[in-house]
Amino acid sequence: MSIPHDEIPITVSCAVMTISDTRTEDSDRSGQLIQTRLQEKGHVIKDYLILQDDPQAIIQQVSNWAQLSDLDVIISNGGTGIAPRDTTYDALSSILEKTLPGFGELFRYLSYQEIGSRAIASRAIAGIYQNTLIFSLPGSSNAVRLGVEQLILPELSHLVSQLRGH
Repeated sequence: MSIPHDEIPITVSCAVMTISDTRTEDSDRSGQLIQTRLQEKGHVIKDYLILQDDPQAIIQQVSNWAQLSDLDVIISNGGTGIAPRDTTYDALSSILEKTLPGFGELFRYLSYQEIGSRAIASRAIAGIYQNTLIFSLPGSSNAVRLGVEQLILPELSHLVSQLRGH
C-alpha cells in the first residue's frame, strides 16, 4: 500500500519575507512565528528578511530567491490589505505563473469564522513562480497562525512533492 502524498515526510527549504515599513527583527512576531512553525515540522529556513512595502523590491527579492535551486518555498506576510501602501498582492500576482485560488478562498473563509466580514479585505494569495511555491499572508500574527497552521503546513510536503515531480 502506498503512502498518500501528504504523509510523506520531506524536508522543505523555505525563505520568509516580512513586508513592513515599521517592523524590525525584534518586533516581527509574524515572521518569527512562520519560522518557528516551519522548523518545528522539520523544515529548513534558508533566508529571512524584512522589506518595505515596495512592489519592485518585493518582485526583485522573490526573483532572486527563485533562482536558488535549493529553495522550495517563499512565505511572505504583510502588505495584503487595501491601504495605499499594501502592494504585496499586486506585486506577487503580477509574476505568478500559476495561482492556487483555493488558498486565498479558504484563508478568507477561515478568517471569516474568526473575525467576521473584515475577512473580505484580505488579499492572501498563493501560487508558483519559477518552480518555487509562494504563499502571501496578512501581517497580523493571528492571520499568520491561521494560514500556516491550517493551510500551509498540512499541504506543504504534498505541494512541494508535486513541484518536484514526485
